[in-house]
Amino acid sequence: MLKKRLLYILFAIAALGYFIWFQNNSISTSQTVIPLGNLPVGFDQFKIVHLSDLHNKSFGKDQQMLIRKVNGLQPDIIVFTGDLIDSNRAGDNAGLILMEKLTAIAPVYYVSGNHEWWSGTFCSLELSLKDIGVQVLRNEHTSIEIGNDKISISGIDDPAHDRNGRSEQEIVEEDIGKLKEELEERTFSILLSHRPELLTLYAESGFDMIFAGHAHGGQVRLPFFGGLVAPNQGFLPTYTAGKHDLDHTVMMVSRGLGNSIIPLRLFNRPEIVAVTLEAVNN
Repeated sequence: MLKKRLLYILFAIAALGYFIWFQNNSISTSQTVIPLGNLPVGFDQFKIVHLSDLHNKSFGKDQQMLIRKVNGLQPDIIVFTGDLIDSNRAGDNAGLILMEKLTAIAPVYYVSGNHEWWSGTFCSLELSLKDIGVQVLRNEHTSIEIGNDKISISGIDDPAHDRNGRSEQEIVEEDIGKLKEELEERTFSILLSHRPELLTLYAESGFDMIFAGHAHGGQVRLPFFGGLVAPNQGFLPTYTAGKHDLDHTVMMVSRGLGNSIIPLRLFNRPEIVAVTLEAVNN
């Protein structure tokens, strides 16, 4: 009888260990088609793979598990919305390996998260990213052209870059204000930003589409409630994953890939987001 109980206990421990490993290491893929009335027809079926919040985590040797999944999606571009590294763990090797391999699949666009700035090593990281071919967007924009059609893709620094005592809202408002002065009106515009909780500001600024991360999916996801807690949003946060619409703006939030202060995910596996843009004739 004692042996049976011991076997049950060992089995339960092993099952729990596998469950926790699976929740934190098995990558899920979320695929969404988004119809857009103002998307240039040349970008119909344009595919964007969205990654975020790696926190220097590795998925197999040289990130093979993650790279294989991204490559299978055949993206036109890849966007990464911050926290490639983690301020609580030294080093950037896992992140740089990932980004270098991603550039062999498709053009990669990157913006910083709070951890890059908290680490104090962003300047060297930025140089390394540029050396391997990543397009680092720092309160600036670039264009993507297909035939005679064009869209803009912009990126803003995470507000953690400013240490002068201003609120994050004020910092982002100023950065977006300067950015908008340079954007062409009536051009379909995508914004990359680490912070999803500022959707109202992004929509008021007239961006058509936002990609964001930071919330880690709410860390623990509860049935019927969604994420449990997220930085800058508190308990039962609104913007933790998936598609959010406000006025004429669509925001896609990634649940992210790694962990930081809270070391475990529950019912919230690491995520690759794949978005296919669909041009709709109004």
